[in-house]
Amino acid sequence: MGMPMREGYGRALAEYGALNPDVVVLDVDTSASTLSSFFAERFPERFFNIGIAEPCMVDVAVGMSLGGKIPFANGFAALIALRAVELIRTCVCYARTNVKLGSSYAGLSDFKDGATHYSIMDIAMMRAMPEMTVIVPADALEAGKWVPVIAEYDGPVYLRISRAATIPVHNEALELEIGKGIRLRDGSDVTLVATGSMVGRSLRAAEQLAEEGIDARVLEIHTVKPIDKDLILAAAEETGALVAAEEHSTLGGLGGAVAEVLSGNRPTPLELVGVADVFVRTGPDPDTLMDAYGLAVGDVVAAAKRALARKEAG
Repeated sequence: MGMPMREGYGRALAEYGALNPDVVVLDVDTSASTLSSFFAERFPERFFNIGIAEPCMVDVAVGMSLGGKIPFANGFAALIALRAVELIRTCVCYARTNVKLGSSYAGLSDFKDGATHYSIMDIAMMRAMPEMTVIVPADALEAGKWVPVIAEYDGPVYLRISRAATIPVHNEALELEIGKGIRLRDGSDVTLVATGSMVGRSLRAAEQLAEEGIDARVLEIHTVKPIDKDLILAAAEETGALVAAEEHSTLGGLGGAVAEVLSGNRPTPLELVGVADVFVRTGPDPDTLMDAYGLAVGDVVAAAKRALARKEAG
């Protein structure tokens, strides 16, 4: 499966820190987990352990941004998105301060800690906040490549990082732009619109569908907000059926964002692949949990066939 996404991010943050002295990094006593520790080892004078206090970390990051620094505030996605949500809304988004939230252990990747530590509502929460940019990388290489892009973007960013290794999708030639999705595979029958860990799984689903004579396009929507409307609407026009796949609740995340684009512009059959409206239990590893809660490659294949059947039914 390659490098864990958190490692790709942590190493890239330390490397970029050598190029930009304005970058400072904060953590909530989880640097050995988020791997902001790589930055701390190289630049201890620019690293700040706030303690187990996510709201305080966000406020300190706000102050640093107002002082001209570029703060990357790191912690577990479930805790940043829940414990610090008021500060994120008011002091980051409403005030539009230049804070980058490195939200690690997202989705089901913190497999051993159970429902309180899974982050399956955070995309919905963060994309509902005015001024927030929401980015969900597909693999470790992409997570690392986002670091300079979001550091050089002026405004709040929520970067959603998995603890786990995901299916490798990209190579070093990858170029990223906020708000511009990526067409990873051509296809004319159905489009698989995916984000995060589900990008690699959707590519595998497309291979399985091809064996059955179904030509599936695959889009990576790394920026859930602002979403690439043009890419989605072109897929709706050209394939006439879509699936949205994400390691998140089916309520309010990527699926909801795609549905909003389609309903307002080109209503098209859309099937959702994600965690149902349930709390997820502990498991032996992230892949087992994803398979058990509706995120298996086979679930994407089945959703594509449902979308196709609806298209054909008119």
